[in-house]
Amino acid sequence: MDAIPIVDFDAYRLGGADDAVPGEQLQELREEVRSAFTEVGFVYLKNTGIEQDEVDRVMAVSKMFFLLPEEKKRSFSRGSYSNSPNHGWVSLETESLNPRRPGDLKEAFNTTYLATDIEWPSEEFCLTHLGFHQRCVALSLRVLRVMALSLGMKPDVFLEAHSLIGREGNCTSLRALYYPPVKRETVKEDQIRCGEHSDYGSITLLFQSHEGGLQVMNRKGEFISAPSIPGTVLVNIADLMQRWSSDVFVSAVHRVLLPPEGDLRTRQSLTFFVQPDNDAKISCCDGSNKYPPVRSWDYLQSRFNDTYGRT
Repeated sequence: MDAIPIVDFDAYRLGGADDAVPGEQLQELREEVRSAFTEVGFVYLKNTGIEQDEVDRVMAVSKMFFLLPEEKKRSFSRGSYSNSPNHGWVSLETESLNPRRPGDLKEAFNTTYLATDIEWPSEEFCLTHLGFHQRCVALSLRVLRVMALSLGMKPDVFLEAHSLIGREGNCTSLRALYYPPVKRETVKEDQIRCGEHSDYGSITLLFQSHEGGLQVMNRKGEFISAPSIPGTVLVNIADLMQRWSSDVFVSAVHRVLLPPEGDLRTRQSLTFFVQPDNDAKISCCDGSNKYPPVRSWDYLQSRFNDTYGRT
């Protein structure tokens, strides 16, 4: 497949059908979702119920934080929240999603603690991110139902391992990402905005600004462009779901390249990383032994060690 397909999610959009088991009218939708996730591992969904102005609002509030001086952002750093170690700001070049490359040229703010009783950058930041997190939870659960149906399984089979999503015991996170202007004279050898990697958990929802740079590796081992398409959400399979489905669904490697020389525009994205409950044991849903069972929390921590270095 040379391009990521666009699938109309209107039959199961937020604000439409309730959360009951989808009806037969979703037959075409689940077939299209299965095709996309087996052939490339990514799909654009349109008419999801999450509107572009919602996305734009979260990005605008996030950008105000990222433009603050570093000393003002430091008190919100990841690792400084004892009740949620992954919550908070990640500074430029801290992460190496491809450990063979220099640090990624991006900043991030992870929203994993879903209450107001901690220090947030502002009340507006807190309420905007928590509200969008809830919207992404609702959409994610619908996508997981459609995926289960596409595999011929009961619609709630994946949801049973996500019963704590949005609560303690589940590490699903909303991540606001900011890619500052790139000055070529300061870029290290082999450094890019985000190194080649696959995601860790079940699925990821991605909303991106229009500047471009995201590439996805297809089944041929070739990188193809994944541009921003307004009004859509880009959904991809992550590692634990590939294991879960015994490689029916593919967790595709992706990256964000540097902009063309002389292009000093910033780039933003919002990523919603859906993770099974911490104690969920992920084993092949077809009953095979293709992958050994793994605890969701243990797999996540092993990937964090690769990204941030062992502590």
